[in-house]
Amino acid sequence: MRMLDEARSHCDRLLPGLCPALSGIPLQELERPGSPAIELFRKYGGAGLLIPTEHGGAGAGPRDAVRTMAALSSYSPSLGAAVAMHGFSVATLRAVPESVNPLVPVLLGAVAGERLLVASAFAEGTSGQGVLTPTMAARKAEDGRYRVTGSKKPCSLSRSMDLITASVRLAAEDGEEPETAIVLIPATAEGISVHSFWDTPALAGAESDEVRFDEVPCGPEELLRLGDDPADAERLTSTGLIWFQLIISSVYAGLAASLVEEVFRRSRGSTSDRAALGAGLRSALLQLDTVALRLESGESGTGALADALTVRYAVQDAVSDLSGRSAELLGGMAFINSPDVAYRLAAGRALAFHPPSRTSTAASMDAYFAGRPFVMP
Repeated sequence: MRMLDEARSHCDRLLPGLCPALSGIPLQELERPGSPAIELFRKYGGAGLLIPTEHGGAGAGPRDAVRTMAALSSYSPSLGAAVAMHGFSVATLRAVPESVNPLVPVLLGAVAGERLLVASAFAEGTSGQGVLTPTMAARKAEDGRYRVTGSKKPCSLSRSMDLITASVRLAAEDGEEPETAIVLIPATAEGISVHSFWDTPALAGAESDEVRFDEVPCGPEELLRLGDDPADAERLTSTGLIWFQLIISSVYAGLAASLVEEVFRRSRGSTSDRAALGAGLRSALLQLDTVALRLESGESGTGALADALTVRYAVQDAVSDLSGRSAELLGGMAFINSPDVAYRLAAGRALAFHPPSRTSTAASMDAYFAGRPFVMP
């Protein structure tokens, strides 16, 4: 099918060998706990996908991300969901100006060069909080280092991560205001532990378990301060959220595309049925391209975020519709005789559970569409 052929060709250019490797493994093996998919992603250079070439990465931009994530997720939705968080973490770090923290290029170079996977312990999964809202606390100890305490559940890549990044609230020192910062800590650091959490078979290969931080030591060099300007923090938050909506929507678009592809492969339904499915999928991908183009042009303010959320919710509806219609056209015997169709139908619903939910953004979106400024929820 044209859309997936294009996406996979794009992925082959950036991460040569990965798509063929995934295509030779059954879906049920890729989706189980302990799946080989994440290590294949590492092996074929996926850690450096979004890192600029000057830092040793593949140099993928936002439009590249749309195609690559759709291609990977057409083989393994769990892989897409897992590495979406790596991509979000890398994209957020990439958005930190070097003038604010000169360590960022060094960190990005290490991630690409050493093929390190970065888990995200931001607030995803925490009801009523923004993705970058701190859920952990860091206090300064007598030795000049910080101690980080808190937990993240679910935390994708929890079993394969080399580094973990999180937003933390730095405890106020004498005469100072509390400050938000980003920490990037080795997964092997003392005090980090992983605990079983994910009980559903859907997306079980994403390693979305609980990660606990118990007085985890963090040196000043592992702490990315965001500066004193609230505008800088807002810009970073908005940029990170746009990247997240773009990447996670592409994951589920790829999942839906795999079902549409099966309809075309088996020539199910009428030409009108298949044309309608193809048009719906193409439309969703083109909408994601619009968000990607705005990111590439440097638009990352709150208005761009509102439009990114608009597209994300439209893609969310499209994934549900395309998956359901594809399963109907494939027929009851396909549903009965293979677990793959039922699995993809169930996994596709999970886009609705990624933040922010429609409910949490309703007031902000209502104000934006009425002509007032968009306020991040």
